[in-house]
Amino acid sequence: MTSAPLPANPDDLIILLAVARTGRYTSAAEHLGLNHTTVSRRITALENSLGGRAFSRAPGGWELTDLGRKAAAVAERIEESLAGLNRAPDEADQLTGVVRMSATDGFSAFVAAPAIARLQQDHPKLSVEIVTAARRASQHRPGLDFEVVVGRPQVNRARSIRLGSYVLGLYGSRDYLAKHGTPDTVRAAMNHPLVYFIDSMLQVDDLDAPRRLLPAMATALGSTNVFVHVEATRAGAGLGLLPCFMANQHPDLVRILPEELEERLGYWLVARPDSLRQPAVAAVVDVLRREARSREAELLGRTAHG
Repeated sequence: MTSAPLPANPDDLIILLAVARTGRYTSAAEHLGLNHTTVSRRITALENSLGGRAFSRAPGGWELTDLGRKAAAVAERIEESLAGLNRAPDEADQLTGVVRMSATDGFSAFVAAPAIARLQQDHPKLSVEIVTAARRASQHRPGLDFEVVVGRPQVNRARSIRLGSYVLGLYGSRDYLAKHGTPDTVRAAMNHPLVYFIDSMLQVDDLDAPRRLLPAMATALGSTNVFVHVEATRAGAGLGLLPCFMANQHPDLVRILPEELEERLGYWLVARPDSLRQPAVAAVVDVLRREARSREAELLGRTAHG
C-alpha cells in the first residue's frame, strides 16, 4: 500500500517562490540567508510532497512547471498573509519586496526610471532592479518578473500588454551637416555613413526593419547601446537612426527628411500571469503603462527640443 504524500511545508513554498523569482538556487539562497545546499534539499522535499517536479531547466536558470506554478500561487498567498501580519497599521497599503524587469536602454532611462522613482516616493520599501537589453521576448524569463521589448512578442504562457509606440528618425549634428551638407533626398542620405545597431548582433526583427529605409547606407559606427548611437551622432560619426524622444533632447541634433524617413515601433510588456498577481509587480506595470501613455507625444517625436 502506497502511503499518501506529506502535506507541503509552508517554509518550502516560500523557498520555491524565491527560486521562481530569481531563477537560480544560489540567488534564492542569498536572498533568504540560506546556503545553496539547503535550498536544493528543501526544493527536493517540496517536490516529493507535491508528487512531481516544480522546476525545469531553462536557458539562464530555472522555470516553474505547471505544478510549480500552482504551488507558487499558494506560496504568494502565504507570503502576503505573513507580510500583513508583520506590517504596522500605517503600513497596510505599503508595497514591499523586489521587482525585477528588463527593458531597452531608452525605455529604461526615459520611461521606467522616472515612473518608478515617483512610485517609490509613496512606497519606500519597494525595490526595483532593471536589466537593460535590446532583445526579443524570451520564452523563459527566469529571474525576471516581466520584460519590456520592441515589437509584438510571440510567446507562450505569458500575457502581452502593449505600452505604446515610439518613432525612429534620421538625425545629424549641426556641425556634421555644416561640414558635409544636409541631404535633401533619401538617395543623398545614403551617401552618408550610418550610426545604428550592429547588424550581426541585432536580435530584434523590428529594430532591423528601419534599415530597409536606407538599404545602401554603410554603417560607420555600430553599438548595442542606443545612448552610444546618440552620442556618436552628436560627435559627428555619421547620421544616426535614433529614437526621436531621445534625439529631441539635444538641440545640436537636426532631424533629416522626417516625412520620408520615419519608423514607428511598439513597446510591449511581457509577463507571466502569476507575476502580475503580485501587488508590487502589478503596481510597477501600472505606473509604466500610465507613464508611457502620458508621454505619447514625446515618444512619437512630436515635442520640441527639451
